[in-house]
Amino acid sequence: MEWKMGIICAEEAELAPILQHVENLQVTEKAMLKFYEGTVMGIPAVLTNCGNCKVNAAIAAQVMADLYHVNGMINAGTAGGMDETVELFDTVISTASAYHDVAENILTGFHPYFPSVYIESDERFINAAKRVKDKASNRLLFGKSVTGECFITDNNRDEINEKFAPLSVDMETASIAHVCFVNQIPFIAVRTITDTASHAGVGNFRKNCEKASIISKDIVLLILEELAES
Repeated sequence: MEWKMGIICAEEAELAPILQHVENLQVTEKAMLKFYEGTVMGIPAVLTNCGNCKVNAAIAAQVMADLYHVNGMINAGTAGGMDETVELFDTVISTASAYHDVAENILTGFHPYFPSVYIESDERFINAAKRVKDKASNRLLFGKSVTGECFITDNNRDEINEKFAPLSVDMETASIAHVCFVNQIPFIAVRTITDTASHAGVGNFRKNCEKASIISKDIVLLILEELAES
């Protein structure tokens, strides 16, 4: 399949390492966002940093679908670790994502009628990530992620873990997966861990963001290379 890939990061620092690998770069603007068009690992791509939180991420994803006609999306960057086995700088490949701050029946009982609270990632992308697992410099984990608009504290960590059993948490993944679901666009998230229960808080995120973003970039490039060859 000939892909045109949308790559969305929340923050500029998360996107910057990937931008260094874009060839024939052109920049356009829409909805107060900059979109970077070019080729990455031989695949036509459009990239942006959307800003934090769900609506900003959804705006970027829908613009990519409508104006840039991408036929695949990757959400890249960083995340917080939720499962106690997840360590700093592990990379979580999200096999499915859910909102941890939306009532369960809202999106299953009403439009767009999700089959479950979990939005499944694309099997082709998951398999591509599995094939490059041994090439990664850091550990790759495959499992669920959750999205919500708050930084996780000890007060809500246990409740979210009990309800969803996620490997990671962030503020954008499920919303991009949501947009991809309604547009029938294959999706995956590649997020490297900056903070955990034992290394919690915004301070750890800021401290580890640069290194984690580079690791996430490396995995994204490996996946794109694998997709280009398959």
